[in-house]
Amino acid sequence: MPEKIYSPILDPSAETAFAVSSDITPEALAQESKSGTRRFYIESYGCQMNFSDSEIVASVLTQQGFQPCTGYQDADVVFINTCAIRENAEQKVRNRLKEFHTLKKSKPGVLIGLLGCMAERLKEQLLEQEKLVDIVVGPDAYRDLPRLVSEAESGLKAVNVLLSREETYADVNPVRLNSNGVSAFITIMRGCDNMCSFCVVPFTRGRERSRNPESIIQEASMVFKQGYREVTLLGQNVDSYLWSPHYASKKEILKSLSRSHTDSTVNFAQLLEMVAQIDPQLRVRFSTSNPRDMTDEVLHTIARYDNICKSIHLPVQSGSSAILKKMNRGHDREWYLERIRTIRRILPDCGITTDIICGFCSETEEDHQATLSLMEEVRYDWAFMFHYSERPGTLAARKYKDDVPLEEKKRRLSEVIALQQRHSLESNQKDVGKVFQVLIEGVSKKSDKHLFGRNSQNKVVVFDAGHYKPGDYVQVKITGCTPATLLGEPV
Repeated sequence: MPEKIYSPILDPSAETAFAVSSDITPEALAQESKSGTRRFYIESYGCQMNFSDSEIVASVLTQQGFQPCTGYQDADVVFINTCAIRENAEQKVRNRLKEFHTLKKSKPGVLIGLLGCMAERLKEQLLEQEKLVDIVVGPDAYRDLPRLVSEAESGLKAVNVLLSREETYADVNPVRLNSNGVSAFITIMRGCDNMCSFCVVPFTRGRERSRNPESIIQEASMVFKQGYREVTLLGQNVDSYLWSPHYASKKEILKSLSRSHTDSTVNFAQLLEMVAQIDPQLRVRFSTSNPRDMTDEVLHTIARYDNICKSIHLPVQSGSSAILKKMNRGHDREWYLERIRTIRRILPDCGITTDIICGFCSETEEDHQATLSLMEEVRYDWAFMFHYSERPGTLAARKYKDDVPLEEKKRRLSEVIALQQRHSLESNQKDVGKVFQVLIEGVSKKSDKHLFGRNSQNKVVVFDAGHYKPGDYVQVKITGCTPATLLGEPV
């Protein structure tokens, strides 16, 4: 039984790697080698934020004359952008670093860099003890990369893992990597203040800070002019977005709201509307939401604009109020279900997805059954499902015993997966016979005679290619389905 079920959107703790791709030809690479241009390669693991960060890294490096390449064997500097959400992800990164390290035997001058969420926790071990990397850079220090590369070239161990209360990279124009030319990620905020007891993100990405909305609108407008037809606004908790020209932290902004500067403050609902108004042909998505921060104002904004996709990812993690309290989620079961009811009242056709953790500390069979019953009540379109993996440094690791046996975690997870697969199939079966507007993203992996795209509810739709191409909008009538995919024909 697999440990998780994938959805068409990126898994927030996925262990799949995606490397930099580019349009550089072998001839151009050969010419660059002769001219002395330094080449870099980035491999990214984990969430959408990591992939967005890799685009920022690529921008910083290209500004300094570096060029991307398509394989790490051709690179002068090899970077791996890491995920620290689950233990398996860290082990895969460590194994990949060992593969990169073998390159030094045939290419002694090559540098290996560790980026992202694993940087702070494993810097000493990977840099000094195992000597697998030459450069270690945290999520808030990417502007420092050119200097760190120079230090490493001179034989020094180059490290910068300092977290910032202000860095948002608002003025950095990302270099789109592995892009389909249709969909683009735009980071609107960094860090997280929620402090869920199982989560390492506040320690690896720092405190929450929101990006200037003008820079977000500029970036979204630019990618639309470049031909992109969809943007996904990213944040660890997008509903918590709150920007003011006068204060950096959300805490300071909230204090000021009762006194002054309220006219210039922008919340997430307002930002969402601003992006939607760029052009009706630009689809807008966002991820991820927190149940305690999602407001009715956001839902009504989504309802007013056809180009804001009717899809909400609302992680629940557990159906048990006792476990939710121990997770420090800030909501209980009934609060969550009230949010679901409100979403369905304001957005009747909205797709709803979630995250679920099985076997958290002290979880009983009764708690597990509460999760299953909540799933039966909500009936998600799909879900990301995992068994609990203790992460060093978190509140749960310090305070609670990881006391649910692994085999029991896996049993509970298999039950959750089986139930969700049934719900996903039932959800898709209800769409058979309906017509959806689909934004084409590319050619189907199974057949070049078929294209795929997603509807507003974020469901993948596969249909005959015909004369259509990526970036086109097409009306598709659904004729069949699997638990993961809708099958149809253009109308």
